[in-house]
Parts: sequence; C-alpha cells; structure tokens
Amino acid sequence: MIKIDDRVKKVIARDKAVMFTTSREHYPFVVERASGDYAYDIAGNKFIDFSSFISVYVLGDNANEEIRQAVKKQVDKLMHPAFLDFFSESPVRFAEKLITMFPKGFGRVFFSNSGAEANEDAIKLSKIFTKRPYLISFYNSFHGRTLGALGLTASKVIQRKYFGPIPGVIHVPYPYPYRCPFNTSSEDECADACIDYIESNVLAKEASPDEVAAIFMEPVQGEGGYIVPPKRFVQKLRKLATDNGILLVDDEVQAGYMRTGKFLALDNFGVEADIYTMAKAIGAGLPMGATIARKSLGDSKPGEHAGTFGGNLLAVAAAEASLDYVKRNMKSLQDAVGKKGRYVMDRLYEMKDRYEIVGDTRGIGLMIGVELVKDKRSKVPAVSERENVIGECFNNGLILLPSGVSTIRIIPPITISMENLEKGMNILEAAIKNSDKKK
Repeated sequence: MIKIDDRVKKVIARDKAVMFTTSREHYPFVVERASGDYAYDIAGNKFIDFSSFISVYVLGDNANEEIRQAVKKQVDKLMHPAFLDFFSESPVRFAEKLITMFPKGFGRVFFSNSGAEANEDAIKLSKIFTKRPYLISFYNSFHGRTLGALGLTASKVIQRKYFGPIPGVIHVPYPYPYRCPFNTSSEDECADACIDYIESNVLAKEASPDEVAAIFMEPVQGEGGYIVPPKRFVQKLRKLATDNGILLVDDEVQAGYMRTGKFLALDNFGVEADIYTMAKAIGAGLPMGATIARKSLGDSKPGEHAGTFGGNLLAVAAAEASLDYVKRNMKSLQDAVGKKGRYVMDRLYEMKDRYEIVGDTRGIGLMIGVELVKDKRSKVPAVSERENVIGECFNNGLILLPSGVSTIRIIPPITISMENLEKGMNILEAAIKNSDKKK
C-alpha cells in the first residue's frame, strides 16, 4: 500500500498556491524519478507505470541509456540553434531518417515543440496547399489546446468553453462501435452511416467540397476514449477525401511511434494520409513535434510559417537516438507489442465476462481502453467507479490515466516486462472487482 507523507502533501499545496490548475486531480502523485517500467515519487513509493507519462516514454520511463547519453553529449556543444532561421545539420539528418518511416513520396518536414503545435502546422499547411477555408474534424477528437488545434478538438466542453466561436471547423460523428451515434447494429453499418453523414449533410448542405482543405482524424481517438474505428470507415474516408480533392491529415501524436505495433498507427487500416503529425514519443521525453507532408503538395514560402524552438538540438539528439534504436530493433519491438497487447486484451476479455462494470474493451497493440459502465444493459458510464478504480490502483502501486467519459487507458512503455505487465493487470483486476462488488 502506497503511503502519502507530509512532503507529498506540502508539494501539492505549494503547487495549488502558485500554478494554474490543469488536470492533476486523480491522485497525489509527486514524481521524483523514473526508470524502465517504474516511476518513483518523492516519498520513495514505487509504481508500475501504465501511463508511460502520457504515451511519451514508449521505450521505457526516462528513455534508455542510449538516448540519455545522446542528450548529454549534445548539451556541451549547442542546445538552441535557431533552426528555423539558421541552418543546422542534425535536424536535417534526423528529418532524412524520419521520412524513411513514412510512405513513399513523403519528403517535407516541419519541427515544432508539441502535438498541438504540430497540428497547428498541419492546419496552416493544408490551407497553404489547397487555398481552401474549411476543415472537418470529429466529435470526441483531441488535437490540442492552442486555439487553432482547439478548433479541431471536440472531446470535452471544458476544453473549449469561453474560447469560441472558432470559425471554419465542422465537426462530424466518429464511428464509436460501442456507442454508435446512429444506433446501428454492426461496426460496418456504423462506419457507413458516419461517411454518409459527411457526404449527405456536410458536403451537400454546409460546405462545398471544393472549399474543404482537410479532414483531421486520429487513427485511434485518444482523449475521446481510446476509440478504434472500423477499418471500413478509415478506407472509405480516404476515398471520400481523394474524390473531393481534400487532404487527409492523420494525427499520430498519441497513437504513433510503435504504440500500436506499427510506426504509424494509420498503417493498421491500409491507407495513407497526405499530412501526418507526431509528438509525444518522438522526442523521447523532450518537447518535440513534427509535421510531415507529401512532397508533391509543394512547399511554404519564406515567412508563411516559422517559430523559435523547432529543431532544438537536445530534442533532436533524443529523437534521433530513439529512432535509431527503433529502426535497429523494429522486428523485436513489433513482436513484443503484439504479444503484450494480446495478453492485455485477453485479460480484459475475461474481465468483461466476469464483471458487470466492464462494458467494452478495445485497442490496438499497447494502446488499449477499458470502458466502465453502471451495467451492461443500460451502458450508463460509470464515472465515479472509474475514478475509484484508478485511485485504488494508485494506492497499490500502479499508475493509470483516464480517457473519455468512463474509460481507463492502458499505455505502458512498449518495453515493459511481461512480469510487470502481469502484476499491473492483477492490480487493475482487483480494483475492478472491488468496484463491481460495490454496486
């Protein structure tokens, strides 16, 4: 059982006195250090990490030794190169390596500092390339909190309240098989209904297709609840975009970088985007975003878009070392994600059969969500029960994060040992069992 001492309480009190409130309200975790599968707080408590610090530490908490050494080596040379105003070799070298991970024909890269920035870049580039004003995004989507990216986001009202109106973005239903907005009886019917809505309503009544610059999508919705769309939907969406000269922008910020067993989560659906955005894991713990576009789309003009810290040499050093590691170990990492993902899903399927509170389990690779409900018949979200489960897991040494209304996300480092994965799942099941009994 985790013990919360006075030092933890005092740091949290100091935080509340000087920091703007964000979302640190789930449990009293004051982190001090991390390594591999584990995170440690300032009281010396040890936790198995099923959050990978919000899907950043894909290769283990605090990255691995190879990545840390690359950063240390760069520190004494130069940290900030003003890369978007001056030239520098290592960001170019990393960009050359990065585009080899994308489909043939991709060859223009823009570096920034976060996922929100990467999506802001994609907004601007899509409008530069098409000269069109409108964007389409999905309900339950999360693309960031800066104002342009926030226009795309439609996950929770609190994220948008007071910031509107945000013109030029049209939101449409995303196929959520467990709770299909069109009350269909199968995944494929849900997929077809969502595509038909875009064609019959948005493009026929609200925005002419030749005025829509891009459709932004997450291959697996993250903050919205770890929602996996039917393959049929993604493929039909690609065709719809192509038929209308609309760019498809794939937000890989949370789902990408081996999280689903593939470098690009969209590859699981057999289609390609026109622009990809990445962040989180790409910087291996340092702030970094990347926007990658088809070379055939063209280029931006001097002054159309830039920044100060994009291409920061410490972030690039970490990213390059991380990517080198991934490329050398691609097959073993893919195999490990597949094996570990199957184990987690098998455990969750068993829990779904065993506990009334487990409504739905879904995911790809090690990007997995378990949605809690009051009961399977009504599907009423079990919001307080979800918080109880996460809190109990924390008290027993497991770090988890929520997603959507009543979903728990399971996103450990993909390098986590099977032993710790099993221990973590045992802690989670015990907490779910206890919450199920309280009904």
